[in-house]
Amino acid sequence: MGSVSAECTGTMKLFTGLVFCSLVLGVSSQGWFEFLGQAYDGAKDMWRAYSDMREANYKNSDKYFHARGNYDAAQRGPGGAWAAEVISDFREAYPRVGDLFKHGDSGHGLADSLADQEANRWGRSGQNPNRYRPPGLPDKY
Repeated sequence: MGSVSAECTGTMKLFTGLVFCSLVLGVSSQGWFEFLGQAYDGAKDMWRAYSDMREANYKNSDKYFHARGNYDAAQRGPGGAWAAEVISDFREAYPRVGDLFKHGDSGHGLADSLADQEANRWGRSGQNPNRYRPPGLPDKY
């Protein structure tokens, strides 16, 4: 039992260190406040895309919402792109975290996770997220 706790603590320390290093590297070219503002707004964009995906509950639309959230966040600037990447990478690396909140199985296999990451990168690169838009998805989204 003790080794599991130590392993989780080590993983969290590593994750925290990686996030901090990424933040420092990303901020080196601009002001901290501007970067953090972009990151905050980018995180809100990611949350909005996730909320819309849950609300729409539309078959085969998850890649579109992944691309759209990353696209919107990246349009904020380097801070938004950084936030989108951190959130996307965390969600794909730890899909079971979401399962704790919805009390079920995420259904994410490796192939689906890789496809999600492709959509994430597509959106962050500034490409049109509609590439992943499924036919019939309401115009509201």
